[in-house]
Amino acid sequence: MTSMHEQSSSAARKAATAARMYDYYLGGIHNFPADRAAADAVVKMFPFVRDAARANRGFVVNAVRYLAGEGVRQFLDVGAGIPTVDNVHSVARKIQPEARVVYADIDPVAVAEGQEILADDGLAAAVRGDLQAPRALLEHPEVRRILDFGEPIGLLLAAVLHFIPDHRVGEEATAELVAALPSGSYLVVSHTAKETFSAIDQSTITENVYQRRTATPGTTRTRAEVERLFAGVDIQEPGVVWAQEWSPGPASGQPQPAGPGGIWAGVGKKP
Repeated sequence: MTSMHEQSSSAARKAATAARMYDYYLGGIHNFPADRAAADAVVKMFPFVRDAARANRGFVVNAVRYLAGEGVRQFLDVGAGIPTVDNVHSVARKIQPEARVVYADIDPVAVAEGQEILADDGLAAAVRGDLQAPRALLEHPEVRRILDFGEPIGLLLAAVLHFIPDHRVGEEATAELVAALPSGSYLVVSHTAKETFSAIDQSTITENVYQRRTATPGTTRTRAEVERLFAGVDIQEPGVVWAQEWSPGPASGQPQPAGPGGIWAGVGKKP
């Protein structure tokens, strides 16, 4: 049996991951000392990062509610992290009680945590999967068990594409996942805004923190670059806007200047 001291020592040795840093930003409990230290280093340089994480989570909740209201009953959340704070299945099931969800992440510890949380849930699963290997993810046995690719699926790529530094690779991976979805499916994307960091011209500092302390270096995209991720789907109103401003329906005007939470967000529907 593992002692409390051994468990504590093991936790202290764990390297930081983007998934657990995000959990910490949201006020979750599934993180370790290295995650908190790395996250605090980012927040020290960019105090708005915590607000950005919360704005992103608010967008995901709104988008899932919208999709569920449109009749979507199954979701593939790639780069999901740990499904704790306002998780997709609990939000979706308030509208679609039988909603099915697969959470995929590259971090084995996040996946293990997810599997523990979902152990008694026959309609949801957490799997190890890499956004940069979309075919393997799509062919994962649990993905095929939970999801029916003959019915619309909500594909969530929320705050994950900014961990693929090569924009071309990110666009190709997104396109391959979208191509596998049936008509009537939705693509949900959120991404760190280059415009926010350009205002202070220090985005490389944040990228370097993730590069040094995690296995997932970060990057940013402009609004136009985020819009290109929706190739092959119809961007729904209000288009690609700041995450905290997104809600289904016509936009009230051009996005306001980026304040706390500089995250571009949008939803597209596959024709």
